[in-house]
Amino acid sequence: MPKQKTHSGAKKRFKVTGSGLVKYQKTNKRHRLTQKDHKRKRIARNMGISSPADAANLKRLMPYK
Repeated sequence: MPKQKTHSGAKKRFKVTGSGLVKYQKTNKRHRLTQKDHKRKRIARNMGISSPADAANLKRLMPYK
């Protein structure tokens, strides 16, 4: 049986933790940071955890991660 291909976009944006959760970096932390609210930037600092429904699809895109 041939190997599955890993989705290139997904492997750059998501990581699977040891407990099986899918984490990702939140948006709004790249540029034009001076005009964004402090609260908005503070919330974006933390990693996001995907919902269980989305995690199943993301794991299918990254079979070897």
